[in-house]
Amino acid sequence: MNTSRGPCPVPTARRCVIELGVPKETHDRERRVAIVPDSVPKLAKLGFHVRVETGAGEAAGFFDAAYEAVGAEIMPDAAALYAAADMLVKVRAPSLDEVALLKPDTTLISLLFPAQNVELVDALAERSATVLALDKIPRISRAQKMDVLSSMANIAGYRAVIEAAEALPGFFGAQVTAAGSTPPAKVLIIGAGVAGLAAIGAARSLGADVRAFDARPVTKEQVESLGATFLEVKIDESGDGGGGYAKVMSKEFIEAEMTLFREQAKEVSVIVTTALVPGKKAPLLVPRDVVEAMAPGGVVVDLAAEQGGNCELTRADEVVVHNGVKILGYTDLTSRMSGTASRFFSGNIHHLLEDMVNDDGFHVDLEDEAVRGALQVLKGEKLEPPPPPEPPPPPKKAEPREVPVKAKKEQKKSGAVGTALGLLLALVFLALGQVAPSEFLQHFTVFVLACFVGWQVVWSVSAALHTPLMSVTNAISGIIVVGGLLEAGVAPGEHGYGLAALLGAAAILVASINIFGGFYVTQRMLAMFRRH
Repeated sequence: MNTSRGPCPVPTARRCVIELGVPKETHDRERRVAIVPDSVPKLAKLGFHVRVETGAGEAAGFFDAAYEAVGAEIMPDAAALYAAADMLVKVRAPSLDEVALLKPDTTLISLLFPAQNVELVDALAERSATVLALDKIPRISRAQKMDVLSSMANIAGYRAVIEAAEALPGFFGAQVTAAGSTPPAKVLIIGAGVAGLAAIGAARSLGADVRAFDARPVTKEQVESLGATFLEVKIDESGDGGGGYAKVMSKEFIEAEMTLFREQAKEVSVIVTTALVPGKKAPLLVPRDVVEAMAPGGVVVDLAAEQGGNCELTRADEVVVHNGVKILGYTDLTSRMSGTASRFFSGNIHHLLEDMVNDDGFHVDLEDEAVRGALQVLKGEKLEPPPPPEPPPPPKKAEPREVPVKAKKEQKKSGAVGTALGLLLALVFLALGQVAPSEFLQHFTVFVLACFVGWQVVWSVSAALHTPLMSVTNAISGIIVVGGLLEAGVAPGEHGYGLAALLGAAAILVASINIFGGFYVTQRMLAMFRRH
């Protein structure tokens, strides 16, 4: 089922032109902008005429002139923008005053958190709006490119470590100087989602000793791949709540978790908390006694401060100092990197709109899983949440397959050929043993065995690894060159150089080609991965 947003104000040959408005964010401390100048030409190709409220991008480093240079129209104020826009794209959810400015049948795309903003959703429905909540886009593979929460969490996790490094009265990495040395800072990351993994990467890049905890065992491999130590409790319980989020854990698990955090607090100098449960207050993971177990000068960065905080002492947008430990409750970590955050946000919006536009224009497709997950209100009608996606079926055990008759015949044929070759070689050895010198027979034996071993080695390796294998065999070729030199270097006899010397010279030539060719191919392979 396709539900169009309504008649197009300015029809074109293939699609309609929709007036897309980008207002200036009014939320305190918000410096991001929903659309950056680089996205304006891309949106124009999709059929959108971008209107930007004057000064909307200044806090993120995008000035009005940059928007005008790529074809956007600058509007003098919010009232004029809202009156002209058929679609509004915002970072933060609108205030009730902004909702009052909406034209009927306007489409709104922004972060919304509908479970925490029921009154706002009702007000939008009364304006007959169509509302897509970016925070409700499902975390499925196809929707990764439009997943605003993940792109913003990546920035927040990185910035959390930068803020911790600024507040910590010491180095993150180990330092050795003439005046003394310091060990690396010990950092505990609670939660190994997108933000947590970004924090791990940032802390490791600064040289810290990082350990991380997550209730979902599946994150262990990701944590360890970044060089951190994965902490576990002894209770066998998974915290995977589906969709990339954690679930509320049992009382026994939480008690074991708290015991682990108390032990870690005595060792670490920085704790970064990133745990959130969708639609609920942030879980309490760092109570007062855990903070008090930390040494003075320690730092706690609470990424869940806006949702109540993971730390008992967190106060949103404030720095609390308790027993010499700083608790940072910043809610604007992404805005502290407003330029990069705005570019990521704008890219997510562009991908979402690109997914919702076809040759006939902009459509709200209720069969599109990503769009339906984000859709909260359709032309004034509030929608029930869609059913959660079904979990993937467990992998089937591989059943033994019967070898086809043709394959069996080929296997028998190859076996027969091998047997025949073996008998032929045996006869050759017997004949040579009667007429050839013992020295030649020894060399010939080594030659045959080398051919056999080389054949088995190469054919036992996957075809995808043949090129790297050729490079590695340079060492073997080096041995061949040495042997060839020994054979070719013998003094000539009565009838000149013997067969062994000629074969040695040939071996030197062939092995040299393999050595230099292998290094040449290796250099070409490495060049493909170099950044120019």
